[in-house]
Parts: sequence; structure tokens; C-alpha cells
Amino acid sequence: MKKNKWQDHYARQAKEKGWLARSVFKLEELDTKYHLIRKGNRVLDLGCYPGSWSQYSLKKVGSGGEVIGVDLNQPESLATPNFRFIKADILRTDVQRLESQVGMADVVLSDLAPRTTGIKSADAARSLELGQKALEIALCLLKAGGTFVCKVFESQEIGDFRTKMSRHFGVVRAVRPKAVRKGSREIYIIG
Repeated sequence: MKKNKWQDHYARQAKEKGWLARSVFKLEELDTKYHLIRKGNRVLDLGCYPGSWSQYSLKKVGSGGEVIGVDLNQPESLATPNFRFIKADILRTDVQRLESQVGMADVVLSDLAPRTTGIKSADAARSLELGQKALEIALCLLKAGGTFVCKVFESQEIGDFRTKMSRHFGVVRAVRPKAVRKGSREIYIIG
């Protein structure tokens, strides 16, 4: 029987612990190291489907916080009073309209990923386009002192993206969590 390459240690662990996806371990590692999400926070989760980042954020913010997820697909199993879902295509989203729907946030998370083509340069460019839009949203909706976490695919243009972020955030870090699959070009930029 052929082994499913997507069923790794993190996927099995996510299933065992009741998480909606293995990607939760990326956010958990970043949060443990940098203390991104706190009790009572308002978190905006861009590209929230399948829901593990929202699920984790809900656990961290507690009943006094709120998580707003934005995606084309609504996560299943997140029916709690402090979770709100907005169906939207991020690239076509008007930032001011989103601000009127969401309000200000303490944390903006972006685990957005493009439909990949297998052409590394094209996939990296699409990922960076999503990252730029997420940054635009974060700059409009983040409270002073807020935190922004953004997944992008490694490319030569990442330096320019980090420079742009450093104009708005006191500290900017690029991190590759342990749960990122081998061979993946994902990195997370934190501001």
C-alpha cells in the first residue's frame, strides 16, 4: 500500500488532538515563541479555511475575545458566539468596506495561499500578491501596537516586502516553523 505523502506526523497529531488542520502547529509555534495572541484579543484571520488558525485563536482569546475569519470557503465546526465569518475574495476585497464590517483588530493573521501552478516564480509572485493585500488590510485594521503574521513563498522579492513592513512595524522577523513541509517554500513574516 502506497503511503499518503500528506499524512505526516503533524497531520496525525492534528487529527488526534481535534484540530481542523495540521497548519495549527505553525501558528502555535509562532505564538509560543513571540506571544502573538492574548486573552481578550480581536483577531482577523485572512484565508481562514479550513479553520485551524481560527480554532487556535478562539482558544487563546477566550470568551472575551473575538475571531473574524475571511475566506472563500467557510470553515465547518466553528459555531461559537465569538467567531464571525465573512465570505470574500481577499484580492477583490475593498479594505474600507472590510474595516466597516470588522472594525479594528489586535492581530491580523494571513495564511493565504494561491492556487499553485508548479512554476516556482509564478507561485511566488501570486503568494506575494496575497501578502501585499494582507499587509494593506493589516495597515488599515490593526490597532497601534498590533501584530501581523503573513505567509509568503520564498523569492527574491521577499526582501522588498520585509523592507516595506519595517516602515510600519518596530520589529520584523522571517520565520520558518518546524511544521512547514520539507520542500515547501513557505516562510512567515511577523511584524
